[in-house]
Amino acid sequence: MNKKELKEFLDEKVLQYNHTDFIESDPIQIPHLFSLKEDIEISGFLIATIAWGNRKSIINNGTKLMRIMGNSPYDFVMNFSEKNSKIFSGFKHRTFNEYDLSFFIKALQHIYLNHGGMEAVFSKNSEKMSLQPAIHEFKKVFFEIPHLDRTQKHISDPLKNSAAKRINMYLRWMVRNDNSGVDFGIWKNISPSLLSCPLDVHSGNVARKLKLLSRKQNDGKAVSELDDSLRKLDASDPVKYDFALFGLGAFEKF
Repeated sequence: MNKKELKEFLDEKVLQYNHTDFIESDPIQIPHLFSLKEDIEISGFLIATIAWGNRKSIINNGTKLMRIMGNSPYDFVMNFSEKNSKIFSGFKHRTFNEYDLSFFIKALQHIYLNHGGMEAVFSKNSEKMSLQPAIHEFKKVFFEIPHLDRTQKHISDPLKNSAAKRINMYLRWMVRNDNSGVDFGIWKNISPSLLSCPLDVHSGNVARKLKLLSRKQNDGKAVSELDDSLRKLDASDPVKYDFALFGLGAFEKF
């Protein structure tokens, strides 16, 4: 395919998959349970954090987590104290355990009390060409209160060459307004043009087959290369193609 044909093909796939039907099988269904901005961004962040492995397991554990939080994540975060930590006893998703979760709640509380909330932290550090430096700065803010060393692994750092798939997915959810009812677009101070594709096995393999990506590893350098390719197809909304790449890989075995 030439560039025009490739764009037409991928635009068609975006329309096919960037649809409310997508929500039924995707972890994004959890933040869609809420309407309050803070509930959406907190639930979305926690669900994105555990979004690796079996999708059904992610959704089941995400639903369990929201139930533990009384299905009011913002209220729960703001009223959380150390004595409440026992409520997470036994919670585990892969290597993310009850101690990691307890810290995440305390760190979120710290951000809302002292940094103006999640959107403020990311928008303060966004740059003209990329949000990857903003993720790096967010991680520093998130871990500026006392924490277990083991918990740091649950937030990736693109400046250490991580693809940061889960947090890029979270940023897509918060920033991109797709007018289709999938992504939320509730963060108005960051341009969707700065978003990066949540690079995983599916999107990476399809991107390579379509010659949008040559690098073999799914790492930070691959994300940067894919950014360049997708922005040539749509500079204002490059990560809409995440739906096309993921859909082709996950559902069509392209």
